[in-house]
Amino acid sequence: MNYWLIKSEPFKYSWEQFKKDKRTHWDGVRNYAARNNLKAMKKGDLAFFYHSNEGLEIVGIAKVVKEHYQDPTTKEEAWVAVDFAPHKQFKKPVKLETIKNDPFLKSMELVRLMRLSVSKVTETEFFKICDLAE
Repeated sequence: MNYWLIKSEPFKYSWEQFKKDKRTHWDGVRNYAARNNLKAMKKGDLAFFYHSNEGLEIVGIAKVVKEHYQDPTTKEEAWVAVDFAPHKQFKKPVKLETIKNDPFLKSMELVRLMRLSVSKVTETEFFKICDLAE
């Protein structure tokens, strides 16, 4: 299993809306590194759901329910979408500030590559953040 982080601005698409929808497609990604991460995702992989710009926190975990396919928002074949379903809401969101100040997490792609909307998460990082959320 692989672990990921997907970002969304809560005013555009929040965790609360995601839970109501029960499933969504992650589309509109127009960065090659982020696109490559979407293409590497496999059904069953887990991804942190991060509220960017507002909140700056990981609020839950999404699960990949459909692997990459042509992004329906464009005809350009270079871009893909992936489907997610809510997996788990955190009891306590994990703030970016907490992540930056933790010696085990300070090298996360979330910290090093702040503008990347879809990033990799190591297994160690994943379980450390899950511990912080409980």
